[in-house]
Amino acid sequence: MNVSTRDFRNFDLLTTSVVLLDQSLRVVFCNQSAEVLFGVSSRQLEGSRLSESIGSVDEVEQMLHEAIEHQFDAKRQHLTWQLPTRGITQLDTTVTAQRETDERLICIELREIDQQRRLDREERQADLTQANKELMRNLAHEIKNPLGGVRGAAQLLDAELPSDDLREYTQVIIKEADRLQGLVDQMLAPHRKARVMEPVNIHEVCERVRSLMLAEFPSGLSIARDYDTSLPPIHGDREQLIQVVLNVARNAAQALGGQGAIILQSRVARQVTIAKTRHKLALDLHVIDDGPGIPEEIRERVFYPLVSGHPQGHGLGLTLAQSFVHQHGGVIDVTSRPGCTDFLIRLPIDLKWSQQ
Repeated sequence: MNVSTRDFRNFDLLTTSVVLLDQSLRVVFCNQSAEVLFGVSSRQLEGSRLSESIGSVDEVEQMLHEAIEHQFDAKRQHLTWQLPTRGITQLDTTVTAQRETDERLICIELREIDQQRRLDREERQADLTQANKELMRNLAHEIKNPLGGVRGAAQLLDAELPSDDLREYTQVIIKEADRLQGLVDQMLAPHRKARVMEPVNIHEVCERVRSLMLAEFPSGLSIARDYDTSLPPIHGDREQLIQVVLNVARNAAQALGGQGAIILQSRVARQVTIAKTRHKLALDLHVIDDGPGIPEEIRERVFYPLVSGHPQGHGLGLTLAQSFVHQHGGVIDVTSRPGCTDFLIRLPIDLKWSQQ
């Protein structure tokens, strides 16, 4: 069978990026994970030298020539690649000389070194989220009943007091009890299942959030859009998704002190793993701000309940956002440095819903 027509489609089932080269070091095949990694389509890669499409990596070139000369079974190294769309990236690189019928192929397998760390972090995050939900639910129930009693007693006392001056104090009690009741309701919100699951246009969600944010911060805050309009709808609860994006955007605005720039950016992600499940398509929604960055002492705990870097924050907004994202089968993560904080909300795209 001719090497150019052989069926390598099973490689597309792998999360590992796979590139097959012939003896002249021209690309015979690359799987979908490799397309995503390189940001180049298989049509562009196949028939060309890898160095022509993504740039030369000296250590890789050396490993490839050794594979041809010595026909070793496999050689593995951690190498630094310069990728067109990702820049400098650390990749676990395995080069193997393989015999396919009467022709020899060189197989390059690439794994992102931080991919396993990310998967481990997602798993820990899921466990932590479940523990947080139980803690918040128990705490909310412990507060809710006596809080209702305090408010009821304040109302009765308010009705009996003869003086408006004295009723000012009971009104303070009632208003603060209502505020705490709202906080309790937020703590219980993650335990309420998504109400109405339907096809949702994420850009309509973003536009709704944008209008709410500009009304809340009318001067000094700019919110730019960078949308991939080819994205299909996702399957979700519209109100919960609005709350997710709103909580993240509000967190960004608070970090900016209401003065600065936020970008709402949508992109399609292909062949991604979310919570140990492989998805052909996913939505990547970035909420990016140019603020001072997340303080280092809370960076690893930003999704914990009651953790906030803002004096006016109650530390529940990001926790609720994470819970709602998990209910939609997605993940939320953040990278932060001074001048750029990027919250990534990744949600699977179910094609059977997207086509409705």
